Amino acid sequence: MAELLNLTGLVLSAMPVGDYDKRVVVLTKERGKITAFARNARRQNSGLLAAANPFCFGTFSFYEGRSAYTMVQGEVQNYFRDLASSVGAYYGFYFLELADYYARENNDEKELLKLLYVSLRALTKEELDKELIQRIYEWKTIVLSGEYPQMFACTECGSESDLSAFVLKRNGIFCQKCSIHYSSRIPLMESTIYALQYVLSSPVEKLYSFALSEEVRTQFFDVVEHLKNKYIGKQFKSLEILESIRNY
Repeated sequence: MAELLNLTGLVLSAMPVGDYDKRVVVLTKERGKITAFARNARRQNSGLLAAANPFCFGTFSFYEGRSAYTMVQGEVQNYFRDLASSVGAYYGFYFLELADYYARENNDEKELLKLLYVSLRALTKEELDKELIQRIYEWKTIVLSGEYPQMFACTECGSESDLSAFVLKRNGIFCQKCSIHYSSRIPLMESTIYALQYVLSSPVEKLYSFALSEEVRTQFFDVVEHLKNKYIGKQFKSLEILESIRNY
């Protein structure tokens, strides 16, 4: 008989299969992203009725099969109910979809799981700027993927002083002297550069501890949008829905 695995994770997605089952994708601390079938999870008396749903974080028990896992039990520590009943849910679904895009099976995804959990927690706090949370989450996800531009020195000359712009054409930060040769530069205030560097280098637990002035916020968003298009380049259905709601 297969060994029962107890894994800590967060359910990224769930879809119905057959009459009563679900197919779930879970981002776990121990085994990265896994796909599992939750048998009878849609029956009213099922022990998985609540656990086999997006946003559920806790400890889940699985049997491992050849091509998929079978979820047999879930001890949920956080359902994110406050998130599910607010506009933050639309941000949350996008965060889940972005994590699903980056996560890999049998890969060390502890930091991505931590980032996702902390970011969902941030969305539940009414006093925090949800669009800023989104941009911080996007930027830090890119950083955790290991593919991102130099942010602490000029891309052209290597100088660490007088940094003043992000050059779209070269996809990097530039000093004042070097940036003047590029029309595609985005002038950046010192505070904007510091915010980009802070998110890049800070531990996940400290990401959502600052606010930005309107001008710095606009610059920060512009750079992250470029980075997202450069390094991710995928259209997310959840983001399209989120943007349509914001525009409305």
